[in-house]
Parts: sequence; structure tokens; C-alpha cells
Amino acid sequence: MLVPALLAALLIQAPAGAAEPPEPSDIETGRLPEAARQHLPLVTELTTEGCPELPPAWVVAQVQAESGWDPALRTGPAVGLLQVSERTWTAAGGAPWPDPALTDPAAHLRTVVPWLCATLRAAAGHLATTPKQVTVLDAMLVCHVAGCRRVTGSASGIPVAGEADCSQACASAIRRYLDAVHDLVADYSAGTPAAPPAAAAPADPASAPAPAWTGGPTPCREPDPVRTDGCLTGAAAHGLAAVRAAFDPVIDTVGCWDEHRHNPRSDHPKGRACDLFTGPAGRFPEGADLEDGWRITHWLAANAEPLRIRYLIWQGRYWDPTVRDDGTGWGRRYTGGGVYDTSDATGGHYDHIHISFAE
Repeated sequence: MLVPALLAALLIQAPAGAAEPPEPSDIETGRLPEAARQHLPLVTELTTEGCPELPPAWVVAQVQAESGWDPALRTGPAVGLLQVSERTWTAAGGAPWPDPALTDPAAHLRTVVPWLCATLRAAAGHLATTPKQVTVLDAMLVCHVAGCRRVTGSASGIPVAGEADCSQACASAIRRYLDAVHDLVADYSAGTPAAPPAAAAPADPASAPAPAWTGGPTPCREPDPVRTDGCLTGAAAHGLAAVRAAFDPVIDTVGCWDEHRHNPRSDHPKGRACDLFTGPAGRFPEGADLEDGWRITHWLAANAEPLRIRYLIWQGRYWDPTVRDDGTGWGRRYTGGGVYDTSDATGGHYDHIHISFAE
């Protein structure tokens, strides 16, 4: 039995789903174990509403590979349907052990499936700028069973012996786990199973470095290019112009100055913040919109010093240029500061990139 390592991505909370989620088209329910059939509506709700890029068949197969749907299974430090450690459970939003929810199937799924989605999106972000011979879904599996450093530290994303501190036993265990999930997905899928999503396409960020802001701190006096009643600081106006020059074709909408009465601490009414949307507001981005968002955020992070960026928020993650102990290299879990609903596409900053400037 495999013992999963601590996930290297951080939790996002899935929004509450519809009372009657749609029947998943990729699963032949008659092929599922009885326990899986009982919980398939919940799995479908969690993925459809909170993580549409995560197929229900993969979650069902992963639970079967991890625990055989035994909610009380304990393997070393790992417990429950998806075999998580206490550290992972609490990071995902669960209570410190002993927590009865850990072995309650529905409560376990409601806590850990959003965690899997966070891992999937973190893997997509890594592969968007570091293309490898691994699908995003397989990278998620490697993260769950062995830690995301096995993905980031290996040439293909699936380590062989000697890569990313992975021994021969480690590499073999990961390979067996992936094969088991693949076989189960094929068994559960209706008709001919669809191939898993291809690895992320090579990144195409603007190649030139951003021009540095040298004007120092300024008041909010530069005109906001989006709204006539707004203003920006010199650094914010400069940074917005730089990112638009590099990525304007894929930026859908921009919002900067705003009164933000619901959050007076925000940098928006100070003219020090802008939001960039690569797709429709209020919707969790997918496909090109998600990839473009990651291209922009990685470019901004790489140019944080010349652009005088204070922090970024994107995909439920808070990135601070002074912090490097966040596990994945791209931010900590965004908490919303008690103001925003982080399960919401906008409140969790999934549909837009927030940029705050230090000057």
C-alpha cells in the first residue's frame, strides 16, 4: 500500500454545488463499486461546480486506488478515502486529529477533493512555464502520492530512480500508482475512455524583461486608463503599461482604481493595484484563459523587482516576492482576509490576477 507524502499545493475551497448535480458523461456507473456509486453524485458536484478540469472518473479511480473506499483505512500516517496525513488534512481545512470528519466519507471528500484541485492547478502552473512529458492529471497524481517536488525536480515530471531524491523503490511505487489509476479510469469510463489532457504547451511569455520603474513613491495622480474618475501611482501606471505591452492580446479586461467600500484596506482605492482578467469575470478559467493567466503571473513574478510589485494573487494563491518557503514556489493559500469568499471565482482570485505595487 502506498503512503502519500504531503501535497505541495495549498487548499482552495470548492463552492457549494447544485442540489442535484448532473450525471457524469464519462463514467459507466454500473462498472463502479457500490461505495463509489453512493458517493458519485457528491464527487460530480465537487468537480463540476468547483473544478471542471478534474474529471469525476479520476477522483473515483484515485479513491479506489488509495483506499478501496474504506473510510477508516489507516496506512502509516495516512488515513481515509484519499489517504492523507494530519498535516495535509489540516492544511486542506480539516480540524486537528482526532477529527470525526476524517473518516466520514462525505466530509472527507468535501475537504480533500478541493485539495486535489489545488494540486492540479499548481501542477498546471508549473507545466505552463516548464513543459514536461507528463499530463497535468498525472502530475497531480505524482504530487498526491509522492509530493510535488517529484514533479518539479524531475525531467519528465514522473521521476526515475535518482531524480528528485526518488529511489528505485520510490520511482516504482509512483509508476504502479499511476498505472493503477489509469486502469481504473479505463474500467469506469463509458465507451472508449478519452485520453487524459496533454501536457501544457510550451510557455510563450514576453521575452524582453520589463522596463524598471525608477520614479520612486508618488501620490495617486496618474490617470487611470480604464475609468476617468480614478487615479494610479506612478509605479502602478508604469507596471500596468508594461504588462499590457507584453500581454495585451490575451488580457480580456482590466480594473484598477476602485472605491472598494467593502474593503477600505485594499490597495485599489490607493491607486496601487490592478486586476487583470484573461477570460470572463465570475467564471473559473479553463484552457487558454488559465494558461495565459499563469504566463502573465510568472512574468510578473520574474519582473517583481523592476516593476516594484508588492504581491500577486491568482488561483487562490498569494505570492509575495520576499517569501520562498511556500512549498511549490508559487505562493501560499489565499485566505481572503475575512473579507472575500475564497470559494468564489472572483473572491478567490481565480478569474483575475491581482497586482499590488509597493510604490
